[in-house]
Amino acid sequence: MTSVAERAQTRPGSRARSRDARRRLVVIGNGMAGARAVEEILARGGADQFTITMFGDEPYGNYNRIMLSHVLSGEESDADIFLNPLSWYEDNGITLHAGVRADRIDRFAKHVFSSDGRVTPYDTLIIATGSRPHLPPMDGLYTPGGSVKPGVFGFRTIDDTRKMAEHARNDHHRHAVVVGGGLLGLEAAAGLRSFGLGVDVVHSGSHLMSAQMGPDGGAVLRRSVEALGIGVLTGCRTTAVLGRDRVAGVSLRDRPDIPCDMVVVAAGIRPNVDLAVLSGLPVERAIVVDDRLRVQDEDHIYAVGECVQHRGEVYGLVAPLWEQAVVLANHVTGADTSAAYLGSRTATKLKVAGVEVASMGLQGPELDTDEHIVFSEPSRGVFKSIVVRDNKMVGATLLGDSRKVAFLTQAYDRGTPLPEERIGLMFDLGTPGEDVGVAELDDDAQVCNCNGVSKKDLAAAVKGGCTSVAGAMDATRAGKGCGSCKLLVKQVVEWAADGAVEEDPSATYYVPGIPLDKAALMAEIRQRGLRSVSAVFQALAPGGAEDAKSKMGLASLLKMMLADQYIDERDARFINDRVHANIQRDGTFSVVPQMKGGVTSVQQLRRIADVAEKHNVPLIKLTGGQRIDLLGIPKEDLPQVWADLEMPSGYAYGKSFRTVKTCVGKDFCRYGTGDSTKLGIEIESRFQGIESPAKLKLAVSGCPRNCAESLVKDVGVVAVEGGRWEIYVGGAAGAHIRKGDLLATVDDPEEVKVLTGRFMQYYREHANWLERTYAFVPRVGIAHLRAVIVDDAHGIAAQLDASMQASVDSYVDPWSERADPQTPGQFRTSLPLTVLPQVPVQ
Repeated sequence: MTSVAERAQTRPGSRARSRDARRRLVVIGNGMAGARAVEEILARGGADQFTITMFGDEPYGNYNRIMLSHVLSGEESDADIFLNPLSWYEDNGITLHAGVRADRIDRFAKHVFSSDGRVTPYDTLIIATGSRPHLPPMDGLYTPGGSVKPGVFGFRTIDDTRKMAEHARNDHHRHAVVVGGGLLGLEAAAGLRSFGLGVDVVHSGSHLMSAQMGPDGGAVLRRSVEALGIGVLTGCRTTAVLGRDRVAGVSLRDRPDIPCDMVVVAAGIRPNVDLAVLSGLPVERAIVVDDRLRVQDEDHIYAVGECVQHRGEVYGLVAPLWEQAVVLANHVTGADTSAAYLGSRTATKLKVAGVEVASMGLQGPELDTDEHIVFSEPSRGVFKSIVVRDNKMVGATLLGDSRKVAFLTQAYDRGTPLPEERIGLMFDLGTPGEDVGVAELDDDAQVCNCNGVSKKDLAAAVKGGCTSVAGAMDATRAGKGCGSCKLLVKQVVEWAADGAVEEDPSATYYVPGIPLDKAALMAEIRQRGLRSVSAVFQALAPGGAEDAKSKMGLASLLKMMLADQYIDERDARFINDRVHANIQRDGTFSVVPQMKGGVTSVQQLRRIADVAEKHNVPLIKLTGGQRIDLLGIPKEDLPQVWADLEMPSGYAYGKSFRTVKTCVGKDFCRYGTGDSTKLGIEIESRFQGIESPAKLKLAVSGCPRNCAESLVKDVGVVAVEGGRWEIYVGGAAGAHIRKGDLLATVDDPEEVKVLTGRFMQYYREHANWLERTYAFVPRVGIAHLRAVIVDDAHGIAAQLDASMQASVDSYVDPWSERADPQTPGQFRTSLPLTVLPQVPVQ
């Protein structure tokens, strides 16, 4: 139980009236609606009119519940999602009773009775008690003592999220079931999947997100969700939670039981109205309010948020809460007593399990005269549905592509006439393009639904001095929720600044959690003698705070810089690097043993076949790097698989040097001019497994026919006439196609190895995190690279060679950890997984 700002006194000159002259405003509820209402009141001079007291069930400041799924997955920390920290209350003279529940209201004496025995008088009261998770009737949900069974979770609070993450990290827990396939359920499933757990979603509706979209869109969404490795069961009810003392599984109606260690119930919410009922306030589905957000028949009591019923409607989305808070604040402060809340036309735009979803109005046609325009591309996870009535848009669903959502939302809100060519509603044909669309948006158009930020708010931030997109986002909180609006935020800020937007300083940071570019970060690490990721955070991060999204990049950088002096910390590794295998969509792993230059032997082939048979490997595949991939191996089997193989790791999972592809060369090929196989094996033997900002794939071709595809590799070597070798850098042949640039032509294979190592070391020291060579080489320029690497124009060639040699000398086969695991649970299931930033597709 915490009380903040009770000791805060009126600061000299800060308020026009003395504290005693102000009316007493009490707010029950410190969630998003209650805190937003107080923010709006303060913005209208409320600090001069009221002493403000707030009660909150949770012992924290106000935080963004929409972001809880990001905390669960590790994308954000607890601190990242707080909207108003405890210091904000004190700074604004607000008395916050955090962790204190309001039990009863005496409407006649105007008192609030709270769980700590306190009696708090009020002149004006605001109820913002929000909602609670709905726990549908299921056998076995509770223990005999009446508490929820261990392993069963709601997903509503930050404490729920912490407990879920702790449970998911347990090495013995392997599978979770999420009851509910709506917004929250899918977010919970995606978050749990990031821990390596198997996850099934059980949804009673006929399709996912049935409240927001029709069955066709639900089918496309299902395909996208299943592609994440999440099982989906629709039209299915959970009837019981199995297990005596802890969760052991769930029973389903008309379906087989599902064994599991964890059950998350995300089957909707219910308004928190117990306090209102006990206090004699009018309650139907929720607390009944009028157009002023005043509780029916009460002159001094208001209500706002998910606990409110207005004109028969109860809203569970964020945007209506912001609209309600504005009207309420106008009446409470007297700023605009004519203000009226007339209900909300709900338009949702969110990212659900990584998939962009926008929904507004009708899901499909309801009248014979309704037009229904549909575009579906399931293979890309794209679905678009628009319902038109009397030449006005009355509903839309966008899945996987929300570029037109700003225009469609405005057309929906304003009822504007639509283009005759209806396909222009979905694509930039006959409707404003994105830039024009931003200029034509209403000032009051919502840009960020999560935090209630309008186009006008962003424009005001720019006029108020915000000179970058990041600055405007910090000032308004736009883009700080689900993140799906960031592109629109950027466009609005650039429009408001007439294109004069400063570059975001954070764009130069090597990792997001440390405010330094790569060169400065490396200099600080060397100067301070930092040797571990945690030491870097403590010394260089603001407030010493750790950032999950920065750990992997820092670990790679430190290992590159320090070689065997690096102090390895388990939680700084991505799941692939912790178990030295590549995680697959079903939670199993892929093992790729090293085959240098694509060359193998009878003994290796026999051993691989024996291992595949012994461990019932479900799929054996030849890779593009001329190796054999064993797929579908459970985590706990990895050490024994490696022991049975008795082959080194092929590094198919890491941000590192991976493989050298070769052709057969001059010994067997009648066109060959150089021994590509021998050189490829020597290069792979020398540089195996070295850390890198991104993956490195190499190739050596024995003649200009280029059978090993050397021209489209990170480093490619081609034998040419006269016993010479050409070295190409910066090639790519994946989603990005780029022919490599010629770095040098040399006479000796030994010189090939020297220049290859020197280029890779320069790339390791100067590339951005996750920047592939196909982006790095054109960014720095091939002329510059030739000058540094071939001509030694900067005098650093010897230093580059020595640094690479230090990394080569410190090499240890990671599969040796099978005999000496770093932690007892390293190869047990369900180790926590750190979500990577978006990695460029190759």
